[in-house]
Amino acid sequence: MSHYHLPHNHGQNIERVLERMPPSDAFQTTAATFHHLGDPTRLRILWLLCHSEECVCNIAAAVGMSDPAVCHHLRILKKSGIIESHRDGKEVYYTLADTTQAKLLHRTIDALFEITCPTD
Repeated sequence: MSHYHLPHNHGQNIERVLERMPPSDAFQTTAATFHHLGDPTRLRILWLLCHSEECVCNIAAAVGMSDPAVCHHLRILKKSGIIESHRDGKEVYYTLADTTQAKLLHRTIDALFEITCPTD
């Protein structure tokens, strides 16, 4: 017996689908990630970091922004878990995070822009 109390049964086994639905907080997290990617500047920065590890100065020059403005966007992307950073002396380098989700975003971004990854 279903505990969803659906008003109609159309014979499509929605109960089986609902049993596998992720919890509400997973949807909140995913929505926040998409929200962060909804900014064109962050999307440009992410595209760059999908294909190259870079420091703030180079990212700022590449996207035509100030270092502080780029740092703001990098903080948001890093908080989302999409990118990661490491320090080498005084420089901090950023790159795509080594996660399944970040790699999927890389493939998705490349597909959306209909390009071939320059590093393949």
